[in-house]
Amino acid sequence: MAILGTHFRLAAAFLCLAIHGSVFALDLTANEQAGKRLYREGVSSSDVQLQARVGASDMSVPATVLPCASCHGSDGRGRAEGGVRPPSLDWQRLAQGQGERQVNGRRYPAYTDSTLARAIQQGLDPSGKRLDPAMPRFDLTLADQRNLTAYLKRLADERDPGVEEGVLRLGTLLPSQGPLAGAGQVVRAVLEDGLAQLNQQGGIHGRRLQLVVLDPGDTPASAEQALHRLIQEQQAFALVAPVAPMLDTRLAAMLERTDVPLVGSAPQGAVSKQIFDPMPALSTQLLSLAAYARTGLGLSPQGLRVVYAGAEQAALAEQVRQGLQVQGWSVAAVEAFNGQAIDSPGIVFLGHAQAFVELAATLQAAGREPYLLAASSQVAGALGGLAEQWSQRILLAYPYVPGDWTEQGLANLAAVQQRQGLDRRQAALQVNTLCALRVLTEALKQIGRDASRERLVAALEGLHDIDTGLTPALGFGPGRRQGLAGAHVVSVSLPGPGFTSVTPYRPLPDAP
Repeated sequence: MAILGTHFRLAAAFLCLAIHGSVFALDLTANEQAGKRLYREGVSSSDVQLQARVGASDMSVPATVLPCASCHGSDGRGRAEGGVRPPSLDWQRLAQGQGERQVNGRRYPAYTDSTLARAIQQGLDPSGKRLDPAMPRFDLTLADQRNLTAYLKRLADERDPGVEEGVLRLGTLLPSQGPLAGAGQVVRAVLEDGLAQLNQQGGIHGRRLQLVVLDPGDTPASAEQALHRLIQEQQAFALVAPVAPMLDTRLAAMLERTDVPLVGSAPQGAVSKQIFDPMPALSTQLLSLAAYARTGLGLSPQGLRVVYAGAEQAALAEQVRQGLQVQGWSVAAVEAFNGQAIDSPGIVFLGHAQAFVELAATLQAAGREPYLLAASSQVAGALGGLAEQWSQRILLAYPYVPGDWTEQGLANLAAVQQRQGLDRRQAALQVNTLCALRVLTEALKQIGRDASRERLVAALEGLHDIDTGLTPALGFGPGRRQGLAGAHVVSVSLPGPGFTSVTPYRPLPDAP
């Protein structure tokens, strides 16, 4: 019956191919699903806590610490780490019709179910020779071994969600109502325009890129539900440029659980190895301002205070304070702004525009004129409401300025604006979205047709010196998830306001 069931599933798959012209990952049986969890997480189908023995001393550690996927990858292709290159676990390569196989010019017996079990549990290859000492030996129950073997035989057939023969699905969360609806419309227009241009050229590796857009609503609960639908029901392969600040840390948690990559700006506090933001972190921008305050303004090491408005800014303010200490500043505890006049030569501010206006007014009433340092993304809207006395006393961080725009980059931006009827005054949001799409599509091109989320993350980590024509060159790395590691420092003239770049973009010295 099991054999007949297998033939039936295969026949159904080929029928799907004949009708629709695409191949989907075959459904896994209960045993194969259990083997998949064991492979990826080191978790048994029973209540037994599995153990792995490591090294010549046979040190025992929980299998959850060293699951198979941690070295061989979720796709079984193996990835180099620490000078060791784990082999591919493609069953067709391992078994080769149960005959012999050739590796590095030498012939070896092919794997069978029993010799595979011996390799996993005893670290011996089919000829009885020891495998690399880096290979853990797992103490598996008979059921676990059977489940794992069953899954390994299907591993090469399994595709990540969102990857089909002629389509690759990308997802995003964009509000259609409320105060963020305008931003959602702009981002959607830029994304749809960019994907349409790519698809007219044949897509990427023969696949058309399809965008799935869901509305996150206006509450954390509704946004979390929309994200769940986007990943689980709509099966988005990756996310691009979402606008859902209400998700906060929920976003990072779900991306970690599902291994879904995201390219674009994430809500404050959403830090994850799965999130690649082309723009510098807010803390990085503020530390760029502080570096200029020391060299350009000549402030003493005690000359800065970190002030925030809004409880949601407290954790980030403390992160900035710690970064300032690394730079050599002697900074007291962060201070919440509640209408008080703060006595300091320089103030690093975090919060919304209205609070920035109130801070400036309070300081003015107290006869104080410190330098005010802030990120343009938070306070630029407040500049029109400030008194002329603050001219040249306000320094803002900008990830990019018009001087970064090449002729080609500006032409590309203008073309999108014309095709989609976009307002040039929203250029910053348009540029951010274009950069996110540029980074994602470049990584998709690099991973080839055999796309997987794991390979996409690796490709994103390997991107360096990406020329967007609209920003300084973008780049990431295994320990770096922001494409830019610094910011431009811009002085504000009032009334006006007018803007003068006082230092160009340069990565912070301690940036990875």
